[in-house]
Amino acid sequence: MQDLGALRIAVAVVTMGNRPAEVDALLESVAKQDLAPARIVIVGNGCPLPDFAERLALPGEVTLLELDENLGCPGGRNQALARLREFGDVDVVVELDDDGLLVDADVLRRVRDLFAADPELGIVGFRIADEHGETQQRHVPRVGASDPMRGGYVTGFLGGGHALRTAMLDEIGDWPAEFFFAHEETDLAWRAADAGWRILYAPELLLQHPKTSPARHAIYYRVNARNRVWLVRRRLPLPLIPVHLAIWVLLTLVRTRSGAGLRAWFGGFVEGLREPAGERRPMRWRTVWRLARLGRPPVI
Repeated sequence: MQDLGALRIAVAVVTMGNRPAEVDALLESVAKQDLAPARIVIVGNGCPLPDFAERLALPGEVTLLELDENLGCPGGRNQALARLREFGDVDVVVELDDDGLLVDADVLRRVRDLFAADPELGIVGFRIADEHGETQQRHVPRVGASDPMRGGYVTGFLGGGHALRTAMLDEIGDWPAEFFFAHEETDLAWRAADAGWRILYAPELLLQHPKTSPARHAIYYRVNARNRVWLVRRRLPLPLIPVHLAIWVLLTLVRTRSGAGLRAWFGGFVEGLREPAGERRPMRWRTVWRLARLGRPPVI
């Protein structure tokens, strides 16, 4: 077990500037934590930022990054990670959606304790629930109708609230910025698993978040399909690529009720096949088996 006092926590938030009240509330909930973060990095994804440190009583060192353009969620998070890497004094980064809220005051302390207790732990996923305490099934990192209160080791994590060990990122690399939106968490999770890092779903770590649908984003259907093709081209052994894609074509046909959505999805699918997918680094077969044993083989 690592010395608790040696683990330094940072908080990173990416915003497009369209949720000022929510960002204020989130940062106030960070300020109320019984373990103060060593650093807070706030990224304006193509937008200016107010001086949060002046307006709010925030702990630790606060860094504001204003990007000239919107780099998408993974691209914005990479900018925060790059700045934290320059500082060189952080062991765990907690990344939070800008419209989330830490209801409990002990979240950062619990994160620290989890990472200190398990040196092979690379990622901790939070439980996402709305203001009524309800967790959408798509926010539970298991296949099927799984109990959102059942924690344990899993194959993926939720982008809205999670913590990443910086040593893991140094080994496997950061977010796939070219994805812009959708499936970036799976790409990172598969790389982490292939490198031997563990992913823990910790439902006691709650991020309150409004109930939403991913289809609220205009680009959802196209980018979701394109990125899925990119994901498997980058990360799966060749025999599993057609299996994974065939399963998801069938699931999409069954689930999607919008004709326009289906057209956009298949347009993105073709784009994913035609466009370069980036570096191909397929996971090992033992990682496939490991993910299957955890309940989600990488074809689902």
